[in-house]
Amino acid sequence: MKELKTGITGTSELTVGNENLAVNVGSGSLEVFATPDMIMLMEKAACSCISEYLENDETSVGTEINVKHISATPNHMKVCAEAELTEINGRELIFSVKAYDEAGDIGEGTHKRFIVYGEKFTSKANSKLILK
Repeated sequence: MKELKTGITGTSELTVGNENLAVNVGSGSLEVFATPDMIMLMEKAACSCISEYLENDETSVGTEINVKHISATPNHMKVCAEAELTEINGRELIFSVKAYDEAGDIGEGTHKRFIVYGEKFTSKANSKLILK
């Protein structure tokens, strides 16, 4: 892994479509941007923040998210998420995340990710199949 430093940032964006609406993802009954999709966008921003620092089989997995969804976004509006790496504890990374639409802020919080080796991590996860 290349040396990470706090302060680096990443972004991710999408235009809300039917597949992103709360009523269609099962997180509510309204035709507004779903909270799980806002969280996904925040995680994507965090991943983009560190992607150029990971080498070989390194990747990251989300381990914790604590966010507020503070404003609803209608269908067909553009949404952007931003992540800033604020803390590094060995392989644990902590990000400040926020999301906004064309009218202003819609979400904010913190997100933790952990750097892992993809093959080893997947193998360990798949070992659960033996326990079935």
